[in-house]
Amino acid sequence: MAAFTALALGSLAFGAYNQIRAGQSAKKAGEAERRAAEASADLAEYNAAVADLQATDAVARGAEDESRFRTSVRGLIGAQRAGLAAGNVDVGWGSAVDVQADAAFLGELDALTIRTNAAREAWGYQVQAEDLRKRATIAREEGVMLEAAGRERRTSAIVGAAGTMLGGTASLLERRYGF
Repeated sequence: MAAFTALALGSLAFGAYNQIRAGQSAKKAGEAERRAAEASADLAEYNAAVADLQATDAVARGAEDESRFRTSVRGLIGAQRAGLAAGNVDVGWGSAVDVQADAAFLGELDALTIRTNAAREAWGYQVQAEDLRKRATIAREEGVMLEAAGRERRTSAIVGAAGTMLGGTASLLERRYGF
């Protein structure tokens, strides 16, 4: 009977030990998941910063393209004036003025379209950056929750091991002493 009791106690202790080890592993896994979530969040933050730079670049490129286009429109109007003047047409009167005004008007519309397109491109990058920042926040929160879940699994394992030991010991005592 003593051998049976010793084996039963050993089995209980081994089971409790395994529960505690599983709990420790769960805690470590939760910590690793939190670190992975933090790394993912850091990457999302980096990508958000890159998207911010891309937005700034899009606006700057748009302003440069707009300026360059306006310069080319002024050159076109100058070429029109020279062509009209070479044909002995008064460039400051009548349809010559209308032609130049139309070129200036259409050129300005195109320049404003360039600006608008650059602003839309920048807005897309800004939306992307905001999305990435939100994803980083979510990843960090998820990592904290995963780590907490790992700690809770460890605590549950310790409580379970204690319950296994108490329940098994009570069963052995009842078997041995009948109470």
